[in-house]
Amino acid sequence: MRQNINVHDLGGRPVIVGAGLAGLMTALHLAPEPVVILSKVRLGEEAASAWAQGGLAACLGPDDSPDLHLADTLAAGEGLCDPQVADAVVRVAPAAVEALMGFGARFDKAADGTLMLGLEAAHCRRRIVHAGGDASGREIMRALISTVRRTPSITVLEGIEARRLLVEDGAASGVLGVGSCAPVLFSTGRVVIATGGIGGLFHDTTNPPGSFGQGLALAARAGVELADMEFIQFHPTALDRPDRPMRLISEAVRGEGAILIDECGRRFLEAVPGAELASRDVVARAVAAHLAKGHRVFLDAREKPGTAFASRFPAIAAACNARGIDPSREPIPVRPAAHFHMGGIAVDARGQSSVPGLWACGEVACTSLHGANRLASNSLTEAAVFTRWAAESVGGAAVRSNPRPVSLSVPCAADPTMLRCLVSRILGTVREGQALLDAIPLLVSLANRKGPASDPAAIALMTAVSLSCGKKAEVLTSAPTFHGGARAPGTRALPSSRRSRPDGI
Repeated sequence: MRQNINVHDLGGRPVIVGAGLAGLMTALHLAPEPVVILSKVRLGEEAASAWAQGGLAACLGPDDSPDLHLADTLAAGEGLCDPQVADAVVRVAPAAVEALMGFGARFDKAADGTLMLGLEAAHCRRRIVHAGGDASGREIMRALISTVRRTPSITVLEGIEARRLLVEDGAASGVLGVGSCAPVLFSTGRVVIATGGIGGLFHDTTNPPGSFGQGLALAARAGVELADMEFIQFHPTALDRPDRPMRLISEAVRGEGAILIDECGRRFLEAVPGAELASRDVVARAVAAHLAKGHRVFLDAREKPGTAFASRFPAIAAACNARGIDPSREPIPVRPAAHFHMGGIAVDARGQSSVPGLWACGEVACTSLHGANRLASNSLTEAAVFTRWAAESVGGAAVRSNPRPVSLSVPCAADPTMLRCLVSRILGTVREGQALLDAIPLLVSLANRKGPASDPAAIALMTAVSLSCGKKAEVLTSAPTFHGGARAPGTRALPSSRRSRPDGI
């Protein structure tokens, strides 16, 4: 942590809110331009990037091509990806892997020195680059943190949480942060939001509990356009034990041959096209439906990868062993859990939002790469690609004069605890239209209050209204108003095909 920093000396520099892969890579790509990173905790703590077991999807094998990667991405996205965005991302994905290696990330390699490539669900080729078997995120974050701390142009301010995004004359003008002392106003016309996802809104999640949509709330209350809020991905194989957040059992385990069975030993997905390697939404709904019938669900890795499990997936093996499970000898109990948000701040191909001077990248952004369902391991790839594009845009933007000092009330710290049961019930793997409509008045009331549940309720409200708008458009009139009169739900018009999907993804 850097000490004795005079924030007045930082005025005008780009401010990056969030310090996961997206925030750190954006700062590094901006070097040597001076930038500021705001992180509410020490670097590497509570970042979903560090928890990632899967790696980066990129066409690096001799039997692979960008066209094949594109086809898999579009198929998984249920026809709702932006084909141009997807095409651009898959073509530069190998360069993003090279960039991470340049920052010091050590990916797994074969004896001949070539990168080892893994297979995950809905991919037609082995194209997943991993590190440490199932510790890809941890290795990537280690490398990025080390490089950031050695980069003199990057000022890291840990222990400061962004509480409000300031907008003046329709453009970003600063960030209000809160630390252990007095609130701090960072005056800047260039802000990058990289705060991660919304998994912390749910009881069952594989995400850090501190990631519950704070960046989306900052944006919404500043009148920024949001999109596709209803598209939430549930990972089908989270370790079914009482501790929360839940430990992820990587899709790569199924890629190595593990199968899903119930308490009777029946492989209940055998008749589904793709079986265990069907797209995540298909597998998650099938698992949830089987659980709803009173069954239990297990991931059976006893035959494949069998005795090689611990060497291939050391972190998962350790987590299972700590809970009395030996994956090479007994099936692993699993259930779906909230895992990744495809919606978020609507951005263009350079990461720019609807408000000038504001960019977003990483899980908090909606780039339209993923459509309604993210293809496995495309998320780290997306972040690594868009950080370069966003940095180029930020670096090339005109620097406006510092805004006038303003007097602001400081919002209280957000806390989603009281909402988790409700959110899990109405926004889970299966959504029911009437339950969503019934919940909206309560969410409206909570979102308009000035309390700890206000911002989490606003995020849940945006998602519920996005799901309900095709059922009963008048619910939009109940949405709270934020800065500039923007409605809480995403303002991007949803095509009728999306409105007709009340069960979500």
